[in-house]
Amino acid sequence: MASTPLTALRHSWSGSRRIERLAYAVGAVLVISGVVNAVVLLVSGGSWLGPLSLRKAVTFGLSFGLTLATLAWVTSRLRMRNGVRTLLLGAFLLASVVEVTLVTMQARRGVPSHFNFETGFDTAVSMSLAGGGAVLVLTALGFTAMAFRRPGDLAPSMRLAVRAGLVVFMIALATGAVMIARGVTAARSGAPELAYTTAGSLKPLHAVAMHAILVLPVLAWLLRFSGLPEPRRLRLVRYAVAADAVFTAVIGFEAFAGISPFSAPIVLLILSGASLAILGGTGVVAGISVVRPEMESRTSPGPG
Repeated sequence: MASTPLTALRHSWSGSRRIERLAYAVGAVLVISGVVNAVVLLVSGGSWLGPLSLRKAVTFGLSFGLTLATLAWVTSRLRMRNGVRTLLLGAFLLASVVEVTLVTMQARRGVPSHFNFETGFDTAVSMSLAGGGAVLVLTALGFTAMAFRRPGDLAPSMRLAVRAGLVVFMIALATGAVMIARGVTAARSGAPELAYTTAGSLKPLHAVAMHAILVLPVLAWLLRFSGLPEPRRLRLVRYAVAADAVFTAVIGFEAFAGISPFSAPIVLLILSGASLAILGGTGVVAGISVVRPEMESRTSPGPG
């Protein structure tokens, strides 16, 4: 095991497979595209709201870039045949590129990317985005199945984090599928504005669940360098998984009930606030546990 997080990150690149390196590189390009679009949006003074906003290009670039790199890193720990790994990760990579490219193109054209059936070209774009979403779901489902069937030589804490992260990630993708189905139905019925309103109500759940695949495995990974025994690391990860599950459930209930997270009943606010506090607390504990041994080693007096 690498002695420091920085050394481990370097090994993640140098010891990675070709498809994983490609995913890291493409993920970085997608993130950069999101940053560039954010700068353009800020400089131009455009709106951050609505289906025509360049904001969609920003969020898609950042989210897909980060998710692609994270998925490559997380699934590199799973045991599977190289052909299967290349197929799943390669398909996820291509779908991510298609999603970000098409959304950015439509945003630059000043037309909606989703639920837009005004012209034959716009219809093809909307259906391609829906097809790309289906590919994302199928590949993520494949990785989730591998995580439960063949997790590899993972410590119990990391195994739990990877499995839980992938399950919540599947919830995010399933929510996206529901958003698309609702929006397409409304748009095909002649109510395009209702399509964006109906689909948009599920955005909080989609956003919250999207990045559990990053948060939980990173927490377990950091704890590897803490010097804490594995039973204690597993306990902390269990707390984080439970807190993330409660927070996701609360946001999901609010989304499907049409309740704004910022004006929810006090009980829901307490639940979401407490779960976030616990999740953040486990991260703080992990950070302190990693930093403390290194600081002690630097300040301890040498021999003689």
